[in-house]
Amino acid sequence: MRDTAAASDLLDWYDSHARSLPWRTSPADRARGILPDPYAVWLSEIMLQQTTVAAVKAYFTRFMLLWPTVEALANARDEDVMAEWAGLGYYARARNLLKCAREVTALGGFPTTRDGLQKLPGIGPYTSAAISSIAYDLPETVLDGNVERVMSRLFAVQEPLPDSKETLRSLASSLTPEARAGDYAQAVMDLGATVCTPRSPACGICPWRDPCVARAEGVAESLPKKRPKPAKPTRVGIAYIGRRADGAWLMERRPDKGLLGGMLGWPGAAWGDERIAQPPLEADWQPLGAEALHTFTHFHLRLDVHFAHLPADTQVDGLEFVPKHSFTPKALPTVMRKAFDLAQGAFDNTPE
Repeated sequence: MRDTAAASDLLDWYDSHARSLPWRTSPADRARGILPDPYAVWLSEIMLQQTTVAAVKAYFTRFMLLWPTVEALANARDEDVMAEWAGLGYYARARNLLKCAREVTALGGFPTTRDGLQKLPGIGPYTSAAISSIAYDLPETVLDGNVERVMSRLFAVQEPLPDSKETLRSLASSLTPEARAGDYAQAVMDLGATVCTPRSPACGICPWRDPCVARAEGVAESLPKKRPKPAKPTRVGIAYIGRRADGAWLMERRPDKGLLGGMLGWPGAAWGDERIAQPPLEADWQPLGAEALHTFTHFHLRLDVHFAHLPADTQVDGLEFVPKHSFTPKALPTVMRKAFDLAQGAFDNTPE
């Protein structure tokens, strides 16, 4: 029985059990000298921030079809990229994605060091480590939620997250090998995603079952410990959905900074404790009697929906009308699409 974990044991397991992901270069391909595309690695890592692998696959595939190189993405129209990003959330990532693509294109390619990568928009300590490791095989320590869980169990770390993060980083660093660092980083993430899962970990088939202290002590499923999360507050607001007689929709572009930054949405006001938004113009606004419900990272939102038919010649300073042929509901942020889905039937069932 081994009493210490070894990277070689995990890599042997990874060679046979690596997940097949659209942005990944398989261990067999790496062994044949086929190197990862830094653009694909970067794009996937940005998309995967605060998002699941299952949710990202289709977005990644579509982006690669539309913009197969970083230069192609750099030359894309902002509104096209934001529309394709809709539904992934955390829209600051999409804005930084474009900024980063344009800087990388100006540089002539991605930097090949972690320090160089971290100077780019939207690339922080985790993402720079992941790209350095996976794309360039550098022995950087990659610490995502899966890796934190594996390390906390392997060493039976009782200190709760996030307090234990630096301890877990140090432990992960102690196991990171000089050779095959990229495969190793992905192997630990795969182990956490498929074997060392949050509930009912499959300890019997784990390549690190023998040196795992938490398994030996029978506490694997209870780790990592986490500090209790405060209850999310609920905010409320109003969405005013207006359609002109020519079929154009009244919309506002949100400020670049903040939630849904730079995205088109329905006019309203800042979301708070009370619904205080004034209508964007005089019209026969009707309450729909239904709310669009959505949960963001730090709060729940209840968006009261009002609708109105507007004359064909209506214009509003500071807002814009999106023509019927240009309006695509799927390009809306999720909460705005929920409001539209509720209101759509009302427009169809009320006279103009």
